[in-house]
Amino acid sequence: MAAGGEERRGTGPQKEVAYNRLLPYGSRLEAEAACLLACIKGNLGRAVQLRELWPGGLFWTRKLATYIRLYGRKFSKEDHVLFIKLLYELVTIQKLEISMMQGFARLLINLLKKKELLSRDDLELPWRPLYEMLERILYSKTEHLGLNWFPNSVESVLKTLVKSCRPYFPENATAEMLDEWRPLMCPFDVTMQKAITYFELFLPTTLPPELHHKGFRLWFDEFIGLWVSVQNLPQWEGHLVNLFARLATDNIGYIDWDPYVPKIFTRILRSLNLPVGSNQVVVPRYLTNAYDIGHAVMWITAMMGGPSKIVQKHLSGLFSSIASFYHPSNNGRWLNKLMKLLQRLPSSVVRRLHRERYKKMTWLTPVPDSHKLTDQDVTDFVECIIQPVLLAMFSKTGSLEAAQALQNLALMRPELVIPPVLEKTYPALETLTEPHQLTATLSCVIGVARSLVSGGKWFPEGPTHMLPLLMRALPGVDPNDFSKCMITFQFIATFSTLVPLVDCSSVLQERDDLSEVERELCSATAEFEDFVLQFMDRCFGLIESSTLEQTREETETEKMTHLESLVELGLSSTFSTILTQCSKDIFKVALEKVFNFAVSNIFETRVAGRMVADMCRAAVKCRPEESLKLFVPRCCSVITHLTINDDVLHEEELDKELLWNLQLLSEITRVDGKKLLPYREQLVKILQQTLHLTCKQGYILSCNLLHHLLRSTTLIYPTEYCSVPGGFDKPLSEYFPIKDWGKPGDLWNLDIQWHVPSSEEINFAFYLLDTFLQPELTKLEHHTEGKLEMSRDDVQQSLSIVHNCLIGSGNILPPLKGERIAHLVPSLVSLEETKLYTGVDYDLSRENHRETIARITRKLLHYILDNSEDDTKSLFLIIKIISDVLQFQGSHKHEFDSRWKSFNLVKKSMENRLQGKKQHIRALLIDRVMLQHELRTLTVEGCEYKNIHQGMIRDLLCLSTSSYGQVRNKAQQAFFTALGTYNFCCRDIIPLVLEFLRPDRQDVTQQQFKGALYCLLGNHSGVCLANLHDWDCIVQTWPAIVSSGLSKAMSLEKPSIVRLFDDLAEKIHRQYETIGLDFTVPKKCSEIAVLLQKSEHPSTNLTMLTSEEIQLGIQRQKEKNAEALQNYENLVNMLLDCVEQRNLPWKFEHIGIGFLSLLLRDDRVLPVRAIRFFVQCLTHDAIVVRKMAISAVAGILKQLKRVHKTVPICPYEVSKYLIMFKVSPSDFLKIPSSTSLLIKHPVFCEFFKVLMF
Repeated sequence: MAAGGEERRGTGPQKEVAYNRLLPYGSRLEAEAACLLACIKGNLGRAVQLRELWPGGLFWTRKLATYIRLYGRKFSKEDHVLFIKLLYELVTIQKLEISMMQGFARLLINLLKKKELLSRDDLELPWRPLYEMLERILYSKTEHLGLNWFPNSVESVLKTLVKSCRPYFPENATAEMLDEWRPLMCPFDVTMQKAITYFELFLPTTLPPELHHKGFRLWFDEFIGLWVSVQNLPQWEGHLVNLFARLATDNIGYIDWDPYVPKIFTRILRSLNLPVGSNQVVVPRYLTNAYDIGHAVMWITAMMGGPSKIVQKHLSGLFSSIASFYHPSNNGRWLNKLMKLLQRLPSSVVRRLHRERYKKMTWLTPVPDSHKLTDQDVTDFVECIIQPVLLAMFSKTGSLEAAQALQNLALMRPELVIPPVLEKTYPALETLTEPHQLTATLSCVIGVARSLVSGGKWFPEGPTHMLPLLMRALPGVDPNDFSKCMITFQFIATFSTLVPLVDCSSVLQERDDLSEVERELCSATAEFEDFVLQFMDRCFGLIESSTLEQTREETETEKMTHLESLVELGLSSTFSTILTQCSKDIFKVALEKVFNFAVSNIFETRVAGRMVADMCRAAVKCRPEESLKLFVPRCCSVITHLTINDDVLHEEELDKELLWNLQLLSEITRVDGKKLLPYREQLVKILQQTLHLTCKQGYILSCNLLHHLLRSTTLIYPTEYCSVPGGFDKPLSEYFPIKDWGKPGDLWNLDIQWHVPSSEEINFAFYLLDTFLQPELTKLEHHTEGKLEMSRDDVQQSLSIVHNCLIGSGNILPPLKGERIAHLVPSLVSLEETKLYTGVDYDLSRENHRETIARITRKLLHYILDNSEDDTKSLFLIIKIISDVLQFQGSHKHEFDSRWKSFNLVKKSMENRLQGKKQHIRALLIDRVMLQHELRTLTVEGCEYKNIHQGMIRDLLCLSTSSYGQVRNKAQQAFFTALGTYNFCCRDIIPLVLEFLRPDRQDVTQQQFKGALYCLLGNHSGVCLANLHDWDCIVQTWPAIVSSGLSKAMSLEKPSIVRLFDDLAEKIHRQYETIGLDFTVPKKCSEIAVLLQKSEHPSTNLTMLTSEEIQLGIQRQKEKNAEALQNYENLVNMLLDCVEQRNLPWKFEHIGIGFLSLLLRDDRVLPVRAIRFFVQCLTHDAIVVRKMAISAVAGILKQLKRVHKTVPICPYEVSKYLIMFKVSPSDFLKIPSSTSLLIKHPVFCEFFKVLMF
């Protein structure tokens, strides 16, 4: 009741992320979110009132974006509206720096994304500021002259912003837009394109029916008449079609399209540009001006249904005419369009059905009952499209589009879609000579798998096909055909995920109330055990043919190839899915089989060993207690027996049996930590025996065991992924598994079984750290102090142990502490770090191993650099340790990104888009909750930059300028990641990097010089130090790059250095965006910021600003503007000083002139000295410089061009005067000058002179 009351008052949350509640610490997140939101509201409002766009405004808007990512739109409707209004005002500031504008615009788009949350009554946004901004940026009169530099992404960001704001334009906006852009509409002029583009982008089409007379009815007849009358497919016609498609979708049932349907389908068919006849020449113009398939599909879908059924008739005709083009033997550049049409049309119809039948009602105009799609409409649609889809299954472009089309069609009418697909699949499973046919049909069956297994009223016999399909797919596990093997794994995993593999045949004797299909399924389930065992035999055959001895020559690498790693992933995930879904009886048989296979063979540890170990890990993960009883004692006894002799410790090459058992033991410990505790003594003993083996392969496997033990006992993770909560270990009299075939998970009754570290596990983890980490750190410290002599191999072994301890226990080690580096950026607003709870309560009474590792590793680094810099392997490990000490809290970003991507792929392939409402399978929902936990773990943006971070980043910089290329490369990657993590640390690091480029330095080597240039260049996705959008930074970096041409370490004879400078200059030119000089904040922004700070639910703890504080903020803003202008002029003068040096090499002169040309602006005239320089360059010897000078001088002339005075004149007044007094044009010129100034204006005089002649 309370929640309902909150919703009515608008104080409850708008839409929160549902998965947060399912986390084991979900109860604590309510208070955390409220505290964080209050902090964001208070500080963002404060920053805007103090006119501090940077750093305060940008910092807290980024915090808001992070908040939305973590909690969703968990704020009241009042706050939602205020956030939108504030960001709208910020985005539309006249002279806002383009990078800031993009940041604000992306956040505003995110806030407006769920338009059902805010109705037109809640929010109204003016359209004209957006239009003026688009006109200023997209149709800039100065960009082509180099006076403005906009990023490539700005167009898409601005257009998306307009689309997001469009539903909230005022009701009279349509009339105003027509008045504004109608004068541009001349079909014979280029302005027509501009007008139609604006109309497509801006015209609102979601007005309620009672306001249609103020909306589309003002322009529809005119625009549709224009479209009908134009036959030559001009460029703007596509935009007009996009507008009609949107209009039709938003107003289904309110527009009569029937008169235009024949012409619409004719034009769409023409737009497909299909070759007809034997010698058809394709006109290139049609390729560029053709309709967008996505919008054409929207238009067709919106017109379907209704009383007339004319659209379905024409749609059937369309597919009849183009069906032959889908035949696999046909190919051409038109095929992509046809496949896109086939893929998107069923998806669009499903979306419309979802809107009409399942979606919750919102303020948006509903579809009238008379125009809703009926079951017969759906059947007719499926029947007309199914034949082209079945042909497209075997297309030369692949079967992906057909599979997606079949997935959507099967949601609507499985009884019409699945039988013909199965008719093609069964023969394909029998044939050996057409592997393409098999992979295509299997990928399509995967698409319809959920509809097939679910059965339901439309296709009740569907589930009976599952087991025959699984049994016949087993030969696809073929080591000689990679693509067939992978699609088979995907096929088996998909069906196994949807179905509990439980033998229900005994139910036939116990129950007599079963349907015919259920009886058939019960008898078929007796084959599940046979299927699992046959699958395992196939996998064992695959593994035996994948050993190194079978697949490699002696000279080849021993590492896994990419294909082998994909097969390993497919094998392990499929086997894991099967065992997860197995009943206890089937699992026991499978466990015994995999155990016997693992212990009766000895595998090499590179390829086959990894695959077998993965299978064993899958078994142990599913039922740890039964599995660990078999594996751990066996592995431990073998390892103990083989290491009983001390000579083994010093052997360079270890016995294969020892290595295999170590690998097996290290993998099977990746399970629920609580289940490992009974074996801790045995496992610790194994670690003591093997961690200090001389053989590198041996101690690396032992380090993996230590790593996995620590992770298993310290991390939070789900322990089971069954398709049904509680598993299948219930008597068949109480639980009938067949009822759960294809059943979706219930988000609010997931009953996730979490592993949350107990105090016993935490104590065991710290015992492992004290036993194995502490001695290694002590040894390394003694080595750096000269008290202990260690060989390089010993140092590497110790570092490997330290690194594995760190990444194993990173979750329970508190972050580094230290003093914050102050004065990097002045701010009147708090820039505090966001601290998120991730289920870990740090034990601060214990020693912080993270700080100890950081301190000793840094000491060791300096010792190695002073005494043995060529020990690159140790340096590689030190770089890894420093990187993980700085970043790692339990998850790596790249692993998380990979899992997020695969989650989305699986979700897309198995989701039910017809019903929506998160009707995903249970395993997928559990995976999403786990990803939410990892997302919280990885949210370390905006970290405070402390002195300990400063020291470690400087160490990475030192390694980034090492003498060894590989060390530089690895260190630079860690360096760039660290720069992107800590706030404003770039300002601290840039002067240190530029030290290596100083011309007066005599002690810089070429390697250091190259390393420094790479540090400035950055990587593909990270920070580029040479091109930060900040005057304080580029005023240092650009002159330093140009003057580095005089450095002793610079050599134009080295191609690598020349290439580096070319890349650096090219990247700066490509990424540079005009940096702002004016950071003025309008008063309207401050007024909204005050309302935001005053709003409640939650209320901010910060006091309101006094008038003195606000005046100080305004003063600081003026100072910042003056400082930016001073920096701009200083940069221009410094670059001129650099390029005018007589002994500067020509390449650096060109780079410097290129930088100067970037500094031309439309809001500030270039200093006189720079103008003179460019004019002199017009006659330069080098053609490159002359071209740059010509372009720059054109921009300068535009800057210096006088503003023409414009006088408004009214032609109606003139015409009235002429008519009233019957004055001819020749007599007009004789009118005395005392007459109205407007009538005697020179423009009119000239006009009438022309008229006379």
